[in-house]
Amino acid sequence: ERFVDALFAPAFNTSELLGLERREAAELVVTGGFPEVHERTEPVRRQAWFRSYVSTLLQRDVRDLAAIDRVAELPRLLRLIVERTGALANAADLSRSAGIPLTTLKRYLVLLESVFLVRTLPPWSGNRMVRLVKMPKFYPVDSGVGAHVLDLDADALTSAPERFGSLLEAFVLGEVHKQLGWSQTMAAPFFYRTHGGDEVDLVLEDRRGRCVAVEVKCAATLARSDLGGIERFAAAAARRFHRGVVLYLGREVVPFG
Repeated sequence: ERFVDALFAPAFNTSELLGLERREAAELVVTGGFPEVHERTEPVRRQAWFRSYVSTLLQRDVRDLAAIDRVAELPRLLRLIVERTGALANAADLSRSAGIPLTTLKRYLVLLESVFLVRTLPPWSGNRMVRLVKMPKFYPVDSGVGAHVLDLDADALTSAPERFGSLLEAFVLGEVHKQLGWSQTMAAPFFYRTHGGDEVDLVLEDRRGRCVAVEVKCAATLARSDLGGIERFAAAAARRFHRGVVLYLGREVVPFG
């Protein structure tokens, strides 16, 4: 519960870190963070809660916020967004896929963020010498909602590596967002991507300008190459770089320097 503060501490304490099996991680992802879901142990009851929750937000709360003529299109739009979890929020591409005019789509995206179904993660732009991507990324606010929208349970998730990776990333981002609300470290979340393809899933920058890079992998082993994005971000951030961490599905804490 103090992971954010631990990231910015002078020394990174690894004694409280817990290893997770792949199946355990999948269960965490499809459950998400809502207390009401954790109170329901039966998968059928959990799915019923998610179905009711999403339906209420899309059919009632969105209508309360704005007059929408094509409200029936929102569930499909939400699915298209969740399918793009961790991808750049290219509104023009999404508009073509959804068959919704771009101006209308942008309005819908604002509404989906307003009811806390979708969040966008902004790009880090702290180095003017490096050509950086300027588009934000799409994420479901809760990984459990994301898994529900895609009709994925823990079994289906473990057999779909690409979905597992993106929703695990969404789960980590959701947990970090919560912790940012109570951590002593006042930090803001970003991602890092250059036009050359260098990327870090999550960058936290505190008020002093210190930066921590976090990568999320759904693999049980790590190689030096898994730190490539962090190493290149460290070079771009220079003296502002404080620490880099890769979260993965292994049992060992492995220092790489």
